[in-house]
Amino acid sequence: MDMKSTVFMTGFLVYILAMIWLGWFVSRKQKSGEDFLLGGRSFPFFLTLGTTVATMVGTGSSMGAVGFAYVNGWAGALYGLGGAAGILLLAWWFAPVRQHRFMTMSEELSYYVGANRLVKNISGVLMLVASIGWLGAHMLGGGMYLAWMAKIEPATAKWIVALGFAIYVVIGGYTAVVWTDTVQAIILFVGFILIAAISVYQIGGLNHIYDAMDPAAVTMLGIGKLGGLHALSLAMVVAVGVLATPSYRQRIYAGQSVDTVRRSFVMTGVLYLFFSLLPALIGMAARTMEPNLSNASYAFPYLASEVLPMAIGMVVLIAGLSATLSSASSDAVAGVSILLRDVYVMCSGRMPDRDKVLVYSRLALVAVIGLALLLALLSDDIIGYITKMIATVMSGLFICGVLGRFWPRFNWQGALAALAGGSAMSIAVMLIEDWAKYWSNPVIPAVTTALCAGVAVSLLTPRCPITPEQALAVLDDERAQMEELKPV
Repeated sequence: MDMKSTVFMTGFLVYILAMIWLGWFVSRKQKSGEDFLLGGRSFPFFLTLGTTVATMVGTGSSMGAVGFAYVNGWAGALYGLGGAAGILLLAWWFAPVRQHRFMTMSEELSYYVGANRLVKNISGVLMLVASIGWLGAHMLGGGMYLAWMAKIEPATAKWIVALGFAIYVVIGGYTAVVWTDTVQAIILFVGFILIAAISVYQIGGLNHIYDAMDPAAVTMLGIGKLGGLHALSLAMVVAVGVLATPSYRQRIYAGQSVDTVRRSFVMTGVLYLFFSLLPALIGMAARTMEPNLSNASYAFPYLASEVLPMAIGMVVLIAGLSATLSSASSDAVAGVSILLRDVYVMCSGRMPDRDKVLVYSRLALVAVIGLALLLALLSDDIIGYITKMIATVMSGLFICGVLGRFWPRFNWQGALAALAGGSAMSIAVMLIEDWAKYWSNPVIPAVTTALCAGVAVSLLTPRCPITPEQALAVLDDERAQMEELKPV
C-alpha cells in the first residue's frame, strides 16, 4: 500500500473501533430480545431521524448513484428523488401502524388479512431474502470502495467491511445501530457536501462539466439519455424499495410514537430531496476529471483520493464508507428480527425461548451477515443488483402493504396472488430480452401485475371473517412469548 492507502486504512480502523465502543456504551443495559431488536421501542425524534437519514444515504447513493451519474449525468439524481418519494409516502401511509406494536413487516402484512399464518410465513421468507439482499448490496459497495482505497483484493475488502460493522451490531443490537447511524449521518452530509462543492469549484463550475458530458446526459434528470420510461422506472424501483424494505418498517416499530416517526420521516424526505443533487454532481465531476475509469462505481473514491487535499479527503472517504456501514447494520438487524420472529416460528412451530433471545439474536446476526457476504462475493454491479432484487422480491410485498392498509376487502388469497404475480412478472421481464430492453428494470410491470392479481383474486374469493381486532390479538399473544422476560 502507498502512503495514502495506509493513512486511509488507519483512519478507517480507528473509525470502526470508535463505532464499536459507541455501540457497546449505549447498549450496556439491554435485558430482553425487544431491547436488542427494537431498542425498547423508545427512540426519540433525533435518533429516528439520524438512523433513517443514514440508511437512506446508503450504498446506492455513495457508490451506485454516483457511478450512474458518471455515465448518465443528471439521471443520478433519480435515485434520490425516488428515495425521497418513498420515505414521504411511508410517513403518510404507514407511520400509524406504530400503534400496533408490530415487530416485523410480515406481522403487519398478516394482520391485514386476518393474521393468516401462510401469508406471514411466505412474506417472512421473502423479507428475509430482501434483507439479506440489501445487506449484500451494502457489502458489495463498501468492499469495492475499500478495495480501491486500500489497494487490496475486492474479496478481502468485502470481508473487512463485513467484520467491521458486524462487531458493533452483534455487541449492541439495534440500539448500537441507531446511535452509530446518527453519528454517521452527520459525517455523511458533511462529506458529500464537501466533495461536491470542492470538485465543482476545482473544475471551474457547471459549464465545464456540461462541456465534458454527453449533451443528452445534462438534460433534466438525464431523461434525454435514459428516456422517460427508463427514468420513471429507476425512480419507482427506489421508491418501492423504501416502501417495502423491512429495515424502514423497523424504524416505525421502534419509534417512540406515531408522531415521532412521522416527523422524522418527513424531515428525512426533505433532506434527501436536497441530497439527491449531490451524487449527480459528484459523478459528473469525476467524469469531467477522469473520463476513463475502469468501473463507474469508483467515481466517488477517485475524487476523494485524487482530487481533494488529504485531510478533507479522509473525511469524505470515511463518509462514503459510513454510508455502506449504516445501511448494512440496519438491514442486518431487520433480517434477524424476521429470522427469529417469523422464520423460526415457521420451522419450529413455537416462539424462541424469551430468556435465550439475546443469544439467538447474536448467532442469527452472524448467520445473516455470512449469507449476505456470500452474495456480495458473487457480484460487482450495485445498481443492477439492487433493482433486480427489489423488483423480484419486493413488488408483491409493496402491493400487499398498500392494499392491506387501505382496502378492507383484501384477503389472504389476494395477498398470495400479489406475491406470486409480482415475482413471476419480474422474472419474466428479466428473462425476455425485448421486455428487459423496453422496461430497463422489471418494477413497473411487476407492481402492476401484483396489483391486478391481488385485487382480482380478493374479489373472487370470500371476504376474511376475522376482524382486525381479533387478528391483532392473535399476533400480540404470539409476540408476547418472546418479548417478555421470565419472572425472577
